[in-house]
Amino acid sequence: MEPDRDPARHLTETLDRPLARRVSTALLATGAGLVVERLAQAFWPAFSLVVFAVGLAMLGVQDALPLGALWVVIAVFGLALILSLVFGLRRLRLPAQGEAMARVDAHLPGRPLQALSDHALVGAGDAASEAIWTAHRNRMIQRLAPIRAVAPTLNLAPRDPFALRLIALTTLGMGLVFGSFERMGSVTDLGDTGSEVAMGPIWEGWVRPPAYSGKPTLYLGDLDPNFEVPKGADVTLRFYGEDGVLTLRETVSGDAPADRPDFQIEQPGEIEIDGPTGRLWDVALQPDTPPVAELTGPMTRAPSGEARQEFRLTDDFGISRAILTITRDLDATARQYGYVLPPEPREEISVPVMLPQTGDRHEIEGLIAENLAQHPFAGLPVRLSLSAWDEAGQESTAALAESVLPTRRFFDPLAAAIVDQRRELLWNRENATRAAQVLRAVSVNPSEVFDEMTSYIRLREVIGQIEGRDGLLSDEQVEEIAATLWDIALDLEDGELKEALARLQRAQERLSQAMRDGATPEEIEELMQELREATRDYMQQLAEQQGPEEDGTDMPDQGQDQGQQITQDQLQELMDRIQELMEQGRMAEAQQLMDMLAEMLENMRVTQGQGQGGQGNQGMQGLQDTLRDQQELNDDTFSDLQNQFGEDQPGQEGQGQDAPSGQDSGSEGQGQSQGENQGEGSGRDQGTLSERQQALRDALRQQRRNIPGGQSGGEDSLGGALDRADRAMEEAERALREGDLSGALDGQAEAMEALREGMRQLGEQQAQQQQDQEGQDGQGNSGGEPQGRDPLGRRPGDTGRFGSDEEFYEGEDVYRRAEELLDEIRRRTEDRERTAEERDYLNRLLDQF
Repeated sequence: MEPDRDPARHLTETLDRPLARRVSTALLATGAGLVVERLAQAFWPAFSLVVFAVGLAMLGVQDALPLGALWVVIAVFGLALILSLVFGLRRLRLPAQGEAMARVDAHLPGRPLQALSDHALVGAGDAASEAIWTAHRNRMIQRLAPIRAVAPTLNLAPRDPFALRLIALTTLGMGLVFGSFERMGSVTDLGDTGSEVAMGPIWEGWVRPPAYSGKPTLYLGDLDPNFEVPKGADVTLRFYGEDGVLTLRETVSGDAPADRPDFQIEQPGEIEIDGPTGRLWDVALQPDTPPVAELTGPMTRAPSGEARQEFRLTDDFGISRAILTITRDLDATARQYGYVLPPEPREEISVPVMLPQTGDRHEIEGLIAENLAQHPFAGLPVRLSLSAWDEAGQESTAALAESVLPTRRFFDPLAAAIVDQRRELLWNRENATRAAQVLRAVSVNPSEVFDEMTSYIRLREVIGQIEGRDGLLSDEQVEEIAATLWDIALDLEDGELKEALARLQRAQERLSQAMRDGATPEEIEELMQELREATRDYMQQLAEQQGPEEDGTDMPDQGQDQGQQITQDQLQELMDRIQELMEQGRMAEAQQLMDMLAEMLENMRVTQGQGQGGQGNQGMQGLQDTLRDQQELNDDTFSDLQNQFGEDQPGQEGQGQDAPSGQDSGSEGQGQSQGENQGEGSGRDQGTLSERQQALRDALRQQRRNIPGGQSGGEDSLGGALDRADRAMEEAERALREGDLSGALDGQAEAMEALREGMRQLGEQQAQQQQDQEGQDGQGNSGGEPQGRDPLGRRPGDTGRFGSDEEFYEGEDVYRRAEELLDEIRRRTEDRERTAEERDYLNRLLDQF
């Protein structure tokens, strides 16, 4: 075979027109691609230089360079461009004839283009040879069907190992995104700029407002002659040209301008650039009002003794910080008992307000929560002052209020007495002798007032430390004694409740861990029994230490509904459901119920036999009233005992009998301010107290007649507890008639303990009756429709269980029903006639779904 001198032309002449057109197009396009490929490989440095320069020009780099430096850069760029063009021309090799067909042919099977360009050297005139040759050409023509142009292969990476071309393209991309084509015009105006510089200098300036204002940087040359900015804005000026031709004069900073004219705007005034191209601006300060601080409600107390104060802060640019300051209000503190002495100086309390780290700070509403129960100011009248500052450093007018600094309330009389003496000792250390005398008097019979002797021994050590001192106590001794007295009071108040709570928490943690580890049914049964026992012990201790209703000034803990109550049967039902879910392997649902149980136990107020009517509820209410009255009488008795010890105090005579106004002594009864006892005080005689004690004893006897089992039974029964309360009241009455106030306090403490035990026994009795009644109702209604509905309108179960026996919705109808329920909940949350507690509960339901 002999190759053709012009294979492409010969090839197209031998093919039919459509195929010849496709082959010709593919060859032409591939040839053009080869030309581009060779040009790119030869001139990529020049292309990269041009692209890089255009990107810099769009970004305005030339505007930031001095004119001389800009000319140097342009010269270097021009020289580099010329050199790259010269080297490119020397390396350029245009594609030769046939290279395009060879590249296309290489991408086809069997190289058909080359085969079709050949001629047969032998066999001419031979029919067999010509038939074979024709068949060969037809086969090659068929292989031309997928022919298409081949894209050029630049292959620049080996020639550009430092990827300079990519840097140039990146710069151009940044110029397109962040720059503009208008800035490129400044390069073409260099001739005009040179003439302008020859005629006179130029300047540039920027005004950058403070970051807190959220305003962008302003170009000074674009501003009107009169403009306003926030105080503290930074001004930056740059002068170009001969020194001294342009000068700055400004009156907005309050200082003389420096050599480099950068300054802050601190006051209204003028900025003037004096010179051939100068300008004058009249600057005004944008209004920035000081922040406003408000105390939006009275200071309240959580059950833990935590002080809580609601507030509102507003500012036009945003609050930067705020502080609540608490100082002692001596004018509102009535001077009685240990408070007749002048108070020792103490630093004010500063509570930083927690502000949101992100988001809007223009208006902030929140709650300040701080546990100050152990502070020397706790339980005393105080003055509150809330101040706020904005980013500019402006301070608000202080929001003022008066309150009594909340503290923990102690229901145990001895614990409350210890806290009272601790407070007087922190008021003035000269009260140490009086405090020791009172503490010795209230602990005269340790076996009757202390459950364990450890607390008694610690109290005697404190008394010995006070009585054995040489002169006044030091600051370290006062702090040590105050901390010890507080710990003793907590041990007396909490007692077994703290241990029961710790056991309950351990049981909950072990059960939660078993859920995560996949415990066996036997382990689940054992851990659930442990949880049941710990819960029962905790509820029993909580019920024994629960005092009468508080005065309404307490704020419930977060997550606790006002008035939320739950019975032991409901807790038992919930724990049964947890065990059932765990045995079924539904650990996620069981953990959710465990979290619900933990929250309920943390926040609940235990009620024994809730829902029972008749004599049971009346009896429980009567015992609560008697216990409250007995505590009030105990407080009055203790106040008279304090008066006896205070008669020999210097300055006591002539003082009024008022206590610190609004002072909280720590217990339910002692929690009343001493000012509330002003009408009695030392003017009470033991006859009045004994008559009140006798009246309480008579009332208890009357109530026992209306309480089932209240007049009979063994020592550990309801009747036995009320018998002990009656005997203790009788002993207290006798002691009051004989003037033995210390003995009367012991009898009253025993009576209150017996009343609490009686309330616990009555609650268990009512709970058992309720359970029996529910069982009977379940049997009686097994064939009919159960009566009544739960708080959500559902029908209760027929078997006396907590909840409903009805099947859950299944199938497609469940989605429609769920949507209807959500709509109904939303409708009820918008009903303002419903109570706040109900709407708050419904809103929490919506938050979960």
